[in-house]
Amino acid sequence: MLHIDPKAIATRDLHQFILGTVAPRPIAFVSTIDAEGRPNLAPYSFFNAFSSNPPIVVFSSNRRVTDNTTKDTLHNIRATGEAVINMVNYAIVRQMAVCSVEFPAGVSEFEQSGLTPIPSEVVRPPRVGESPAQLECQVRDIITLGEHGGAGHLIICEVVRLHIAEEVVDERGRIDPHKIDLMGRLGRAWYVRASGDAVYTIVQPVTKMVIGYPSLPEHVRHSRVLTGNHIGLLAGLHEVPARDQVMKLIETDARVQAILEQGGEVIEALHRYAAELLDRKVPEREKAGMVVWIPEYLKQA
Repeated sequence: MLHIDPKAIATRDLHQFILGTVAPRPIAFVSTIDAEGRPNLAPYSFFNAFSSNPPIVVFSSNRRVTDNTTKDTLHNIRATGEAVINMVNYAIVRQMAVCSVEFPAGVSEFEQSGLTPIPSEVVRPPRVGESPAQLECQVRDIITLGEHGGAGHLIICEVVRLHIAEEVVDERGRIDPHKIDLMGRLGRAWYVRASGDAVYTIVQPVTKMVIGYPSLPEHVRHSRVLTGNHIGLLAGLHEVPARDQVMKLIETDARVQAILEQGGEVIEALHRYAAELLDRKVPEREKAGMVVWIPEYLKQA
């Protein structure tokens, strides 16, 4: 392990370690206007949602490390108290990148990137027409975290109007991650596309108790085959497999019968079978649980 003292490393290097560690991060594509009504558009990846009632999102506009100056977005928000946070999908990520360039104050990033400003309903800054979702925000507070290069200004925003493209919503009225196709930020020049095979579900009910790691058989906890994710799936079972279920599986499952008949490393072979069940697109958690409990109940026979 690298052991890093934040006070003993250059800020630019610490910045990259933080960005590479706290990732992926959503991108706030923030549109604002200055006191004269001129638009500005800039991306920020120190960004997330923090409350649903009231709806609060927060992003940070950091001081530049190079010369300790602050950015137009911060100046504009201090002048107007308003912003629109536009979400970035794959279709506009390159245009977003153009907006990260340090254009002179007053230059419209909408014009430089070819993105379309469209009127907001509640606040004065325009929305990005090509963005699949736009959050009109009124700024509640700005918290300054420091006075040196790299220090952030937490801009706490209350969402007063939310716009979502109909084509990214599924038949249940929920956003489909594959349709909205959002981009996330990693360290340095790395990005991630949050759709396709990179997106999958992890179903673990949180209101029903699970058996937990300590209840797993010792041979499972020390398995040379099962990974941490496999063990997590088994620990997430709601109850220990019943003996009669396990014995019935022994009688009916040809794979189990072959393993038990072959002798040798029976437990390891059962673990490999359980791993295959858990690695399926829809993990067969209950059956895998019965498989790994076979040695426990055979010992009692």
